Amino acid sequence: MTEYIIPILIFLGFGAVAGVLLLVASKVLAVETDETEAKITEALPGANCGGCGYSGCAGYAAAVAHDGAPCNLCKPGGAEVMNKLNAIMGKEGGEFVREIAYVRCNGCKDATKDRFTYTGTPSCSAVEKFYNGKGECRFGCDGYGDCVAVCDNEAISVINGVAVVDPAKCGGCGKCVAACPNHLIFLRKETDTVALRCSSKDSGKVTRTVCTNGCIGCKICEKKCPSGAVVVADNHAIIDYGKCTSCGTCVDACPRKCLVRTDCIHLAK
Repeated sequence: MTEYIIPILIFLGFGAVAGVLLLVASKVLAVETDETEAKITEALPGANCGGCGYSGCAGYAAAVAHDGAPCNLCKPGGAEVMNKLNAIMGKEGGEFVREIAYVRCNGCKDATKDRFTYTGTPSCSAVEKFYNGKGECRFGCDGYGDCVAVCDNEAISVINGVAVVDPAKCGGCGKCVAACPNHLIFLRKETDTVALRCSSKDSGKVTRTVCTNGCIGCKICEKKCPSGAVVVADNHAIIDYGKCTSCGTCVDACPRKCLVRTDCIHLAK
């Protein structure tokens, strides 16, 4: 009988010692949880998009809790999350202006043509890297949807050969901005009601031959704008939103219809 009892006791002894060691280790090596930081993390949407300027939701939560970061930087969360963070931090006020991505190109298949038939990897980055794009307009959208692939909200579609953003679905995270190799996508404030849908830097003469929707730098918008908010540089119009009054004069005056109302961008075909 003894030959069984002794091994069992030894086994139980080792188990007891191991249990004590694990208990001590859990106390010594325990990481203290910051309750404020935890509450902020829970209030954030968990998109980890980096649109706030930090590495992700955890990084932003730590910055708000310990470094005094503003509570209005979470773009996907919007005003609702801002109010939650204010309540956690015991703050009041603040303003959140929603940002929406838009594509500064309207070079659809009806307006421009391809220089060649591309049969490689269906990727904007690939066709730009190896062939400097496939379209006659070297500044235009390639239409392979690199931006679509990174959008978590399914807010972007390729319609008639050009990427189009649905403002109602856009979370303003900026992933599509980074994904576009031609730098055609920008974040605009929701309150900005006018935008240019062209990024061509070619002369008006060249643009006329490659895209019927392209800005030719005619300066009619610049001359018509009553507030001096529109200027032509690099052969295309640039809007100073600090001066823009959203009167729509430039939209009506543009002979190429490059300037549009932003609440209609997602309807463009």
